[in-house]
Amino acid sequence: MGGFVAQAAPSAMARERPFDPAVFGVLAPWVRDDAVTDVFVNPDGSVWVDRGAGAERVAGTTVPRAEARDLAVRLIAAGERHVDEATPCVDVRLGHGIRVHAVLPPVSPGGAVLSVRLPRSRPLDLGELEAGGFFALHGAAVVRELVTRRANLLVTGAGGSGKTTLLGALLGSAPETERIVVIEDVAELRIAHPHVVALEARQANLDGAGAIGLDRLVREALRMRPDRLVVGECRGPELRELLSALNTGHDGGAGTLHANSLADVPARLEALGSLAGLDADAVARQAVSAFDAVLHVERAAEGRRLSALGELALDAGGRLTVHGLTGES
Repeated sequence: MGGFVAQAAPSAMARERPFDPAVFGVLAPWVRDDAVTDVFVNPDGSVWVDRGAGAERVAGTTVPRAEARDLAVRLIAAGERHVDEATPCVDVRLGHGIRVHAVLPPVSPGGAVLSVRLPRSRPLDLGELEAGGFFALHGAAVVRELVTRRANLLVTGAGGSGKTTLLGALLGSAPETERIVVIEDVAELRIAHPHVVALEARQANLDGAGAIGLDRLVREALRMRPDRLVVGECRGPELRELLSALNTGHDGGAGTLHANSLADVPARLEALGSLAGLDADAVARQAVSAFDAVLHVERAAEGRRLSALGELALDAGGRLTVHGLTGES
């Protein structure tokens, strides 16, 4: 998400989104600050912000325990979900891509925890990422060629490394004649493209009914004639549906996956496959056929960047592995 240069200069420019930051109460000044990418409230009431160079504590600001809980409940309700003792961990989207994650006691015994991820005022395109050094290790031309030939892409990296921003820029460079259907647990992808359909998972109601998961949304999306099918983050059973879709003639698709390095991607896919009821052999064969390239991103001292390009393959024993690719700058 926002600021790809670690030492980005602060800006007083307000974020351009149809959502009133006043609902964030004491946190509103940092939500309005275009240089801030993340705001945190910890159980002890301390407030931390990240302007691209790591979290730093806000001196002189503490949110009392009761006020932090009320703020968490209010923000989650603003996203049309609920958080309480029965459902103490909830994610919501506010406005154009503000993501709020709240955790209440008893899961967080010391008090409420709030994590707010703030998007840039507008999504970056590939040219802007290139100018900011995102493709210093692997040239942007290689990435553009993958989009042009409608390769199925897996974007990987740690939390906050820039997976969503890169994927949004990639999809924004797709031809305007293509229909993009995006499935996310909490909608974060912001794509500068005229034909995007966004589907978002639904939390169960207070009676425990009505939940709609990502796996079902992938199946629904296939009935919407997508030219590009995208799953914002694979975390479980939806991986099975995405692999199945990308193995049945749907090219130009994409997904993101948490992984610490390119070498860790096969193990992560196997772990998620097991949650979806797939054994390692099934995951390996489907993943090799489904994904044409893996793009791994990282957050380094000099900023976020594309650190590795890879291709999934089978080793001599039939297990999933990944081969590094090189891209000319």
